[in-house]
Amino acid sequence: MNNVHPEKQYRLGIDIGGTFTDLVLINDATGERAVGKVLTTPPDPSEAVEEGLVELLEQEGVAASRLGTIVHGTTLVTNSLIERKGARTALLTTEGFRDAIAIGTEHRYDMYDIFIEKPEPLVPRSLRFGVRERLLGDGTVALGLDEDQVRQFAAELVEREVRAVAVSFLHSFRNPVHERRAADILAEEAPGITVSLSSEVAPEIREYERASTTVANVYVRPLVERYLRVLEERLRRLGFEGSLYVMLSNGGTASVETAREFPIRLLESGPAAGALATAFYGRAAGFSEVLSFDMGGTTAKACLIEGGKPLTSSEFEVARVYRFKKGSGLPIKTSVIEMIEIGAGGGSIARIGALNLPKVGPDSAGADPGPACYGRGGGEPTVTDANLVLGYLDPEFFLGGKMRLDREAALRAIEDKVARPLGLDCVEAAWGIHQVVNENMANAVRVHAVERGKDPRAHPIFAFGGAGPVHAYRVARALGVPGFISPLGAGATSALGFLCAPLSFDLARSLYGRLNELDWSEINETLDSLEEEGRQLLRASGTADSDIRARRLCEMRYVGQGHEVTVELPEGELGPDDAERLASLYREEYRRLYNREGPDVALETLTWRLEVSAPRPRIRLDDERGEPRALDEARKGTRKIYLPDDEDFREVPVYDRYRLDPDVSIAGPAVVEERESTVVLGHEGRAEIDAARNLIWRWLD
Repeated sequence: MNNVHPEKQYRLGIDIGGTFTDLVLINDATGERAVGKVLTTPPDPSEAVEEGLVELLEQEGVAASRLGTIVHGTTLVTNSLIERKGARTALLTTEGFRDAIAIGTEHRYDMYDIFIEKPEPLVPRSLRFGVRERLLGDGTVALGLDEDQVRQFAAELVEREVRAVAVSFLHSFRNPVHERRAADILAEEAPGITVSLSSEVAPEIREYERASTTVANVYVRPLVERYLRVLEERLRRLGFEGSLYVMLSNGGTASVETAREFPIRLLESGPAAGALATAFYGRAAGFSEVLSFDMGGTTAKACLIEGGKPLTSSEFEVARVYRFKKGSGLPIKTSVIEMIEIGAGGGSIARIGALNLPKVGPDSAGADPGPACYGRGGGEPTVTDANLVLGYLDPEFFLGGKMRLDREAALRAIEDKVARPLGLDCVEAAWGIHQVVNENMANAVRVHAVERGKDPRAHPIFAFGGAGPVHAYRVARALGVPGFISPLGAGATSALGFLCAPLSFDLARSLYGRLNELDWSEINETLDSLEEEGRQLLRASGTADSDIRARRLCEMRYVGQGHEVTVELPEGELGPDDAERLASLYREEYRRLYNREGPDVALETLTWRLEVSAPRPRIRLDDERGEPRALDEARKGTRKIYLPDDEDFREVPVYDRYRLDPDVSIAGPAVVEERESTVVLGHEGRAEIDAARNLIWRWLD
């Protein structure tokens, strides 16, 4: 991905959001960047991709044939699981375990809710089949697979028009022989049905989570396969001849073939790119510890960046019954960047809540019809409408003037739905909407940081997305952080994040045992096998063997504990002499995470993981420019904006973001505009532009 060929010197990142589709084009030879933004087309997101790509390439005078790499992220998997719009799916599991995915862990995520709702399995009971077979915990075959029964089930699946089948047998992570044979029979008897095996999707301990992940994977596979096929066809028609990659939830990228087979790894595809961009800019600006704050048209996402890297986890939940209650969703075993996501974006709808107070989100006006001010038929007041009424957005310069906003429509929507019912004037109601969403986001960030043992006040916010910089000043003030950072091109930073990601793969296998009783030859053989599998995947994507980096990890816990801690393993072969060394590494990590010593109890291992990655792609932030310009040369004029400290509108300077050069300093209050986003600055600090053209705001002492 790093090689620059004169005929293919461009790379493109594409981020499909709920409201806008963002594109970032990078010229690898010069470091120059260009940004495109179009409304998302929900029925077929690839339409917006094609529209935006054609527009951007024409704007820059670049032929599609000169694109060497396209990296793409999508919310298609998450949306189809939440909306239950996947394929008609069946489950083949060990006889006696067909109800395991309905029983789950029997965990009550709310002890005191007598009307508690559990997530409904993606496969109805009538399509869950128990197969006669049995493997023991060590992978030994206790009862052979009843192949005739599998053939009978295959015929029934065809008759009932099932399109996808998950195969998840007990203990198959230790021995996949029965699952593979069942897949062969299904291929013979029902070749039109898509099949996923738990031993390939999530070869890990815990029957419920493994089955849930496999079901979710195959449930969305036909949809993702169709979408990627259509996207590839559109790109080829435009003349694209390079490589298409897809962003994974853990911040790596993979080939289209891998994405088709394991679409569950794309769950947090889009948000992951924003976290990677934050880490990239943070390292470049000298901030290795930052809070990523990505606010787009539909949602706001926040995550912690530590040591220049986002925090990751091997567990995730999707389609929660209650958005913020862990345990109320479908468990997914896949590597993801840890973040919190709330329904707070520019399109989030404002209304009167149960306590006769303003309530914002989580539902959004999206791209169609969009906020009232878009003039596309929307009549509900949104955050964007409130920001327009408050003067924070220029109705004539939205998307650089491509889209004119209707301030009168925004005023009518807020007046009818919020201001009049509360007995407020329209400006008071608009400020209430703006402040409610600020507090919602600040609270979410605070909870996310504290749950991970971090002080949210210790790190600056890195604010991006179309709406992030508009709200960054107030969110930073509410959190009490040292300041905030907003990059150039903030409205499309997530799309740039796709181009920061290396090709990478995560592989895992569960080998359960006490640390002092492990079969070390089996452990070494497993790790070597996982590494070779990962290297083959990267070689197939064009990565030189010498450029591949491998990282080995193990999930460990105290005997009897319910959850694990992930420990990075030392290099080289492991043996009995390493048991105490691994125990020390575990206790050190436990101390770092929980700030306390663990009990004096024996340790056990559950899952061994291996991460393989190619080098990070190179991105230049120092594209050459002429003599630095004075601040006055960047001033576009003035505009009245609402300032709560003054309890009124005030005329403030408006600056052109593209003409702000390094070392320029800006006093607040002020507005800084670019085509895809706007930074609103209050009274109490000063902004500076650094060498990478980031806007860095600090409070005055």
